[in-house]
Amino acid sequence: MLDKKAKEKLMAKFATHKGDTGSTQVQSAILTEEINRLAEHLKEHKKDHSSRRGLVKKVGERRRLLRYLASEDVQAYEDLSKKLKIKKRKFAQEKDDEDMEDMPVPAEE
Repeated sequence: MLDKKAKEKLMAKFATHKGDTGSTQVQSAILTEEINRLAEHLKEHKKDHSSRRGLVKKVGERRRLLRYLASEDVQAYEDLSKKLKIKKRKFAQEKDDEDMEDMPVPAEE
């Protein structure tokens, strides 16, 4: 869990407007920091399964937030991925679009 000062610092850095505390970018940044801290904790405490479960839940939540952001604003998603230093993912919708491009078009009779 992040302390109040760390959260405020992240909110100030990733806010999309003044007073922004809940945008997708801010939530993703907070989750990323929590994920990084939990990952460090688990390197030392390998048998802490309850913390590992919490880590997996946070990763899933961040993935859902990023998927939503990518569907709403691709440029904001790419900028956030660079700032947070996380891999960009191809989401299911993008894969489906690419698969449709490769499909042969039936010939007209």
